[in-house]
Amino acid sequence: MTPLARHHSIFFLILRRLRAPLILLICIIAVSVLGLTLTPGIEVDGRVTHLSFFHALYFISYTATTIGFGEIPYEFSDQQRLWVTISIYMSVIGWAYTLGTVFALLSDRNLQQAIQTQRFVRAVRRMREPFYLVCGYGETGRLICSALDRLGQRAVVIEVDENKVGELDLHGYAADVPALVADAGNPETLRFAGLTSPHCVGVIALTNDDSANLAIAIAARLLAPRVPALCRAETPEAADNMASFGTRHIINPFEKFGEYMALAVQSPAAWNLLAWLTGLPGSTVERHRDPPRGPWILCGHGRFGRVMVHTMDQEKLPLTIIDRHPPEDFAHRWVQGDGTGAGALTEAGVQHAVGIIAGTSSDVDNLSIAVTARELNPKLFVVLRQNHYSNHALFDAFAPDFNMVPSEIVAHECLAVLTTPLLVPFLDEMKQRDEDWCAWLRKRLTDRFGWEVPTVWSERINLSRTPALHRRLMAGEDVALDTLLRSPHNRAEYLACEVLYLERDDDDHLVMPRGDIRLRPGDELLLVGRREARSDLALSLAHEHALAYVLSGKDMPGGWVWEKLAGRRKANVRHRLPG
Repeated sequence: MTPLARHHSIFFLILRRLRAPLILLICIIAVSVLGLTLTPGIEVDGRVTHLSFFHALYFISYTATTIGFGEIPYEFSDQQRLWVTISIYMSVIGWAYTLGTVFALLSDRNLQQAIQTQRFVRAVRRMREPFYLVCGYGETGRLICSALDRLGQRAVVIEVDENKVGELDLHGYAADVPALVADAGNPETLRFAGLTSPHCVGVIALTNDDSANLAIAIAARLLAPRVPALCRAETPEAADNMASFGTRHIINPFEKFGEYMALAVQSPAAWNLLAWLTGLPGSTVERHRDPPRGPWILCGHGRFGRVMVHTMDQEKLPLTIIDRHPPEDFAHRWVQGDGTGAGALTEAGVQHAVGIIAGTSSDVDNLSIAVTARELNPKLFVVLRQNHYSNHALFDAFAPDFNMVPSEIVAHECLAVLTTPLLVPFLDEMKQRDEDWCAWLRKRLTDRFGWEVPTVWSERINLSRTPALHRRLMAGEDVALDTLLRSPHNRAEYLACEVLYLERDDDDHLVMPRGDIRLRPGDELLLVGRREARSDLALSLAHEHALAYVLSGKDMPGGWVWEKLAGRRKANVRHRLPG
């Protein structure tokens, strides 16, 4: 249904609901006017007067609406006053019925939803800048919208829970976030939200229902195949189903944390770099001790627990499982219990363990497990599963070594994929390097930028994004990477940024390219650094005068008038030179 059709449907819905009271009002007014014209009035000059239809309609109109009584054009006879009295009571009954129907209509949820949908569609159609379609405004959706707002990106939200949509106004985003209370799994709802708009640059399915996320993935694949879709899936079956429809990015927070845990055990420096590069903007990454090797304890053998068992087996770490219902797992030692008491933990060997994973579906139980375990063994490496982001104050107060928050994991992955797609291949390349190389890179970057999450962005050298540099390269000029990364305000200073990755159209790529590398048209750079460095580099890439100063140190005059004056001055100098 198009917005215009929906507008008409709202109009006809109102008319249909008011049909009976409007017909009653029309009938009352018609009968009142007809009766008043037929009722004899007083005698004037020996002739009985009658009201004309115009005078009767005029009188009934202001009498029926305001009870403002005034006898025109002559005083009324007793018969006319009797009829007017009857008309007044009829009109009161008609208006009472009409107003009651109007109030009932205004409180009708279907009409309110239709009006909100119409306003939402108009707001989305007025958007002229790129935006992301966020389906689900739970904990993960709030984190992503907040991060996008800090990055200056617009978002459109679909959420089935009306209370969560009402919280949007409380977060104080810099830009308005259009939101609709509806089922995001409905393709028509996605159309209203701008899925097929040329300004939609990404779809993020974050609902807590895998079937709804699958429906969103299918709709995005069929209705807008050019738009990248990121979908959350908490079961392998849902992930496989999404993959069969060609969904580009599927995020399972449990499996993703399992990858992080394995990386932290194999290469702590690589894990530190990943957490630093993919963190939420404005946050600071705190360094913790590295996960030790030795016997571990797992409390809870649900979906998350099974993933952690697989991860520990891959890393060849001995594991003891504590669960209320013993798993059918004969390859591991298990203890029946919940881990919140000292008995089960002692039986599992907590005094000799090097780490414990509190991975139940209850935040209270996980905190209780962690507190009890640390009392029994203060040196334990504690991994806590935090199911609800709202409990972060309690978990921060406990200060675990690792804190597994599904909403944060999904948010980090979504932002990394959507805002800087080139970051994914760099991270894959980094995971293949040895620990010494990752430690060197970590020290180099954090010594320069600190542990606050940096700005990560990419720049492709083409005519639309980097016109000044692209024109010079197409003209055959050699531009070295080291020269380009100078400040457009003082070329003696370097920008506060580093190039992590260089990708070329011929499938060639360079990790941490040297400063003397020559740039080519079509190259794409992945950069990390300060926010002000991004704006300064964008100035050099887009404006010829700034680029000329960065490359050669010549401060070219700006503007047509100054260029003409500079050209005339050079001509005069050449004319005065001898020979």
